Amino acid sequence: MRQLFLFSAITLFAVAPSVFAADAAAGKAKSAVCGACHGTDGNKPIDANTPKLAGQHEDYLVKVLKDYRSGARANAIMGAQAAGLKDQDIDDLAAYFASQTGDIQEIPHH
Repeated sequence: MRQLFLFSAITLFAVAPSVFAADAAAGKAKSAVCGACHGTDGNKPIDANTPKLAGQHEDYLVKVLKDYRSGARANAIMGAQAAGLKDQDIDDLAAYFASQTGDIQEIPHH
């Protein structure tokens, strides 16, 4: 019995990370609403006050979205958008935007 329990526990821990792993393809599918302000790939924000998401660090995006969801970071629009996100949604969105190449803005030389 003990061996069966040990085998089951090891199997669960081996499989669990793949079940809950972030999925950039799923994040892309979930990102349509984000595109309205941040651009479809996270590179074309609607204004200078809206950040680019493309190429940001995945763990940073996860933290920020969770902070908006919890209210630890205040923004009426982002708080409302993040309120309905599950942890898996946040992980997937972060994986998608982190996987995008950020546009490099040319700095004018004076």
